[in-house]
Amino acid sequence: MKAKQRCFWAGTDPVYIDYHDNEWGVPVHDDRKLFEFLILEGFQAGLSWITILKRREHFRKAFSNWDWRKIAQYTQKDIDRLLNDKGIIRNKLKVNAAVNNARRFIEVRKEFGSFDNYIWQFTNYQTLQPKVPYRSWQDVPASTPESDAMSKDLYKRGFKFVGPVICYAHMQATGMVNDHEQKCFRA
Repeated sequence: MKAKQRCFWAGTDPVYIDYHDNEWGVPVHDDRKLFEFLILEGFQAGLSWITILKRREHFRKAFSNWDWRKIAQYTQKDIDRLLNDKGIIRNKLKVNAAVNNARRFIEVRKEFGSFDNYIWQFTNYQTLQPKVPYRSWQDVPASTPESDAMSKDLYKRGFKFVGPVICYAHMQATGMVNDHEQKCFRA
Protein backbone atom coordinates (compact mmCIF):
# COMPACT_ATOMS: atom_id res chain seq x y z
CA MET A 1 0.00 0.00 0.00
CA LYS A 2 1.36 3.38 -1.02
CA ALA A 3 1.91 5.92 1.80
CA LYS A 4 -0.11 9.13 1.71
CA GLN A 5 1.73 12.06 0.23
CA ARG A 6 1.65 15.11 2.47
CA CYS A 7 2.90 18.65 2.36
CA PHE A 8 6.64 18.72 2.96
CA TRP A 9 6.33 20.63 6.22
CA ALA A 10 4.36 17.80 7.86
CA GLY A 11 7.61 15.80 8.09
CA THR A 12 7.61 12.65 10.21
CA ASP A 13 6.65 13.92 13.66
CA PRO A 14 3.33 12.28 14.62
CA VAL A 15 2.09 15.56 16.16
CA TYR A 16 2.71 17.43 12.92
CA ILE A 17 1.24 14.63 10.80
CA ASP A 18 -1.94 14.51 12.87
CA TYR A 19 -2.29 18.30 12.73
CA HIS A 20 -1.71 18.33 8.97
CA ASP A 21 -4.05 15.44 8.24
CA ASN A 22 -6.92 16.48 10.51
CA GLU A 23 -6.84 20.23 11.12
CA TRP A 24 -4.63 22.41 8.93
CA GLY A 25 -6.71 23.91 6.17
CA VAL A 26 -10.06 22.59 7.43
CA PRO A 27 -12.57 25.48 7.50
CA VAL A 28 -13.29 26.56 11.08
CA HIS A 29 -16.46 28.44 11.98
CA ASP A 30 -16.48 27.83 15.73
CA ASP A 31 -15.57 30.98 17.68
CA ARG A 32 -13.73 29.06 20.42
CA LYS A 33 -11.52 27.34 17.85
CA LEU A 34 -10.95 30.60 15.96
CA PHE A 35 -9.94 32.26 19.23
CA GLU A 36 -7.60 29.39 20.10
CA PHE A 37 -5.80 29.66 16.76
CA LEU A 38 -5.61 33.44 16.99
CA ILE A 39 -3.91 33.23 20.38
CA LEU A 40 -1.67 30.29 19.50
CA GLU A 41 -0.52 31.98 16.28
CA GLY A 42 0.47 35.01 18.36
CA PHE A 43 2.47 32.83 20.73
CA GLN A 44 4.14 31.14 17.76
CA ALA A 45 5.66 34.41 16.49
CA GLY A 46 9.41 33.85 16.25
CA LEU A 47 9.11 30.16 17.13
CA SER A 48 8.34 26.97 15.25
CA TRP A 49 4.74 25.79 15.05
CA ILE A 50 5.74 22.37 16.40
CA THR A 51 6.83 24.11 19.62
CA ILE A 52 3.28 25.39 20.02
CA LEU A 53 1.60 22.15 18.98
CA LYS A 54 3.54 20.13 21.53
CA ARG A 55 2.39 22.54 24.27
CA ARG A 56 -1.11 22.99 22.92
CA GLU A 57 -2.91 20.92 25.54
CA HIS A 58 -1.13 22.74 28.33
CA PHE A 59 -2.00 26.08 26.72
CA ARG A 60 -5.64 25.00 26.69
CA LYS A 61 -5.58 24.26 30.43
CA ALA A 62 -3.60 27.38 31.30
CA PHE A 63 -5.96 29.58 29.30
CA SER A 64 -9.28 28.38 30.73
CA ASN A 65 -10.08 26.04 27.82
CA TRP A 66 -9.99 29.06 25.48
CA ASP A 67 -12.97 30.72 27.16
CA TRP A 68 -12.40 34.32 26.04
CA ARG A 69 -14.89 35.60 28.63
CA LYS A 70 -12.77 34.16 31.47
CA ILE A 71 -9.49 35.25 29.89
CA ALA A 72 -10.81 38.80 29.46
CA GLN A 73 -11.31 38.87 33.24
CA TYR A 74 -7.74 37.81 34.03
CA THR A 75 -6.04 39.93 36.67
CA GLN A 76 -2.36 40.54 37.31
CA LYS A 77 -2.41 37.45 39.52
CA ASP A 78 -3.54 35.35 36.52
CA ILE A 79 -0.89 36.93 34.31
CA ASP A 80 1.78 36.19 36.93
CA ARG A 81 0.54 32.58 37.09
CA LEU A 82 0.92 32.28 33.32
CA LEU A 83 4.37 33.87 33.34
CA ASN A 84 5.50 31.21 35.80
CA ASP A 85 3.90 28.30 33.89
CA LYS A 86 6.67 26.25 32.26
CA GLY A 87 4.12 24.45 30.07
CA ILE A 88 3.48 27.51 27.88
CA ILE A 89 5.61 30.16 26.21
CA ARG A 90 6.37 32.57 29.07
CA ASN A 91 6.68 35.79 27.13
CA LYS A 92 5.23 38.80 28.96
CA LEU A 93 4.22 40.63 25.78
CA LYS A 94 2.47 37.55 24.37
CA VAL A 95 0.67 36.71 27.62
CA ASN A 96 -0.56 40.29 27.95
CA ALA A 97 -1.57 40.27 24.28
CA ALA A 98 -3.66 37.12 24.84
CA VAL A 99 -5.61 38.82 27.64
CA ASN A 100 -5.99 41.99 25.58
CA ASN A 101 -7.09 40.00 22.54
CA ALA A 102 -9.78 38.22 24.59
CA ARG A 103 -11.22 41.64 25.44
CA ARG A 104 -11.07 42.77 21.81
CA PHE A 105 -12.59 39.43 20.75
CA ILE A 106 -15.64 40.18 22.92
CA GLU A 107 -15.99 43.60 21.28
CA VAL A 108 -15.87 42.09 17.79
CA ARG A 109 -18.47 39.48 18.74
CA LYS A 110 -20.78 42.23 20.00
CA GLU A 111 -20.41 44.14 16.75
CA PHE A 112 -20.64 41.23 14.30
CA GLY A 113 -22.64 38.64 16.25
CA SER A 114 -19.70 36.21 16.13
CA PHE A 115 -16.00 36.33 15.43
CA ASP A 116 -16.68 33.92 12.58
CA ASN A 117 -18.85 36.54 10.84
CA TYR A 118 -16.06 39.08 11.25
CA ILE A 119 -12.97 37.08 10.31
CA TRP A 120 -14.33 35.25 7.27
CA GLN A 121 -15.27 38.55 5.59
CA PHE A 122 -11.61 38.87 4.60
CA THR A 123 -12.00 35.92 2.22
CA ASN A 124 -15.54 36.79 1.18
CA TYR A 125 -16.79 33.91 3.39
CA GLN A 126 -15.10 31.21 1.33
CA THR A 127 -11.89 29.20 1.28
CA LEU A 128 -9.42 30.80 -1.09
CA GLN A 129 -7.69 28.48 -3.53
CA PRO A 130 -4.29 29.32 -5.01
CA LYS A 131 -4.44 30.42 -8.65
CA VAL A 132 -1.86 27.74 -9.41
CA PRO A 133 -1.52 24.74 -7.07
CA TYR A 134 1.68 24.93 -5.04
CA ARG A 135 4.28 22.42 -6.10
CA SER A 136 6.43 23.11 -3.04
CA TRP A 137 6.09 24.69 0.39
CA GLN A 138 8.57 27.29 -0.89
CA ASP A 139 5.91 28.57 -3.29
CA VAL A 140 3.46 29.40 -0.49
CA PRO A 141 3.38 33.13 0.32
CA ALA A 142 4.05 34.43 3.83
CA SER A 143 1.23 36.95 3.52
CA THR A 144 -1.37 38.09 1.01
CA PRO A 145 -3.48 41.20 0.43
CA GLU A 146 -6.23 39.48 2.46
CA SER A 147 -3.95 38.84 5.44
CA ASP A 148 -2.64 42.40 5.15
CA ALA A 149 -6.20 43.75 5.31
CA MET A 150 -7.07 41.45 8.21
CA SER A 151 -3.97 42.53 10.13
CA LYS A 152 -4.64 46.21 9.55
CA ASP A 153 -8.23 45.91 10.74
CA LEU A 154 -7.34 43.80 13.79
CA TYR A 155 -4.67 46.32 14.82
CA LYS A 156 -7.16 49.14 14.33
CA ARG A 157 -9.48 47.30 16.75
CA GLY A 158 -6.70 47.05 19.34
CA PHE A 159 -5.54 43.44 18.85
CA LYS A 160 -1.86 42.60 19.42
CA PHE A 161 0.46 40.07 17.73
CA VAL A 162 -1.65 40.09 14.57
CA GLY A 163 0.78 41.09 11.85
CA PRO A 164 0.17 40.03 8.23
CA VAL A 165 2.29 36.84 8.54
CA ILE A 166 0.51 35.79 11.74
CA CYS A 167 -2.84 36.54 10.10
CA TYR A 168 -1.89 34.45 7.07
CA ALA A 169 -0.88 31.54 9.31
CA HIS A 170 -4.27 31.92 11.03
CA MET A 171 -5.97 31.81 7.63
CA GLN A 172 -4.09 28.63 6.73
CA ALA A 173 -4.82 26.94 10.05
CA THR A 174 -8.54 27.74 9.93
CA GLY A 175 -9.13 26.83 6.31
CA MET A 176 -9.64 30.34 5.03
CA VAL A 177 -7.05 29.42 2.40
CA ASN A 178 -6.08 26.02 1.01
CA ASP A 179 -2.30 25.99 0.84
CA HIS A 180 -1.74 22.24 0.63
CA GLU A 181 0.91 21.34 -1.92
CA GLN A 182 -0.25 19.93 -5.24
CA LYS A 183 1.08 16.44 -4.41
CA CYS A 184 -0.64 16.36 -1.00
CA PHE A 185 -3.65 14.11 -0.51
CA ARG A 186 -5.44 17.07 1.15
CA ALA A 187 -4.96 19.44 -1.83
